[in-house]
Amino acid sequence: MSLGPLLLLALMEGLVAAAVLALTAVGLSLVFGVMRVVNVAHGEFFMLGAVSAWFVTQWVPGPPALAFAVALVACPLIVAGVAALADTLVLKRLNYNPEATIVATIGLLYIIQQLALSLYGPDARPVPAPFTWRLQLPWFGYSGYKLAVVAAAGAILLAVWLFLRRSRAGLVMRATQIDGETARAFGINVDRVYAGVFALGAALAAVAAVLIVPIQQAHYLMGGDPLLLSFIVVIIGGLGSLRGTLVAALVIGLSDGMISMFFAPTLAKILATLLVALVLVFRPQGLFGGRA
Repeated sequence: MSLGPLLLLALMEGLVAAAVLALTAVGLSLVFGVMRVVNVAHGEFFMLGAVSAWFVTQWVPGPPALAFAVALVACPLIVAGVAALADTLVLKRLNYNPEATIVATIGLLYIIQQLALSLYGPDARPVPAPFTWRLQLPWFGYSGYKLAVVAAAGAILLAVWLFLRRSRAGLVMRATQIDGETARAFGINVDRVYAGVFALGAALAAVAAVLIVPIQQAHYLMGGDPLLLSFIVVIIGGLGSLRGTLVAALVIGLSDGMISMFFAPTLAKILATLLVALVLVFRPQGLFGGRA
């Protein structure tokens, strides 16, 4: 294959990676932006979405498309419920103290991981894609499902943006983000808002996992890379900035796909970490973040 088609293939793979990364990182950014909580367990919510997708597709009879559709709806709701419960039982009792919540979410990470190992096992297991259509280009064939992942991620991100900007619940979230004490004084149930935001962030990670699991397979240790890359994206884009998160996810996802096509995949992680270091040195608030 000549250089041109190879670059096109790398670009398409990078778009898939960027779409999934954007969904995962937006969930992490939303939690930090509203709650000021660094959720170290975010990658495990991603993993939980993938593992639960495997269970759902095994239990639902019928064609793979039906089972996958059920998983795409049910798994984010399941993960959101787990996250809301964790917020109520753990984070709320810690009064959302930044240092304490970091330690608590580390503990939550290991609890979810070990529960998944006990119930699911150590093996990586595939989830059937809902369809097997391929786009036939002059140089190569490409999975139509991967293109559907990019389209679905874009639609979900647009829906999240509309929810935050146009709905009353989104207005309440933004008001709580700006000044939680004033929001509480105006009668807003801040604790309920925090639980909803934490659940929404986890649900976005679970949606990303369900979309990608027919490509990557489900494994109980698969939460590490999404967590690392999400932190990289959120730091580069600016803590709490959804616009910055989307831009950074596109840059990191495309570079990861392009570099992994021509060099070792580890090089992409090294360069992304170096970019984080440069951002922290020269613009600590991130590319789109405001100064504290």
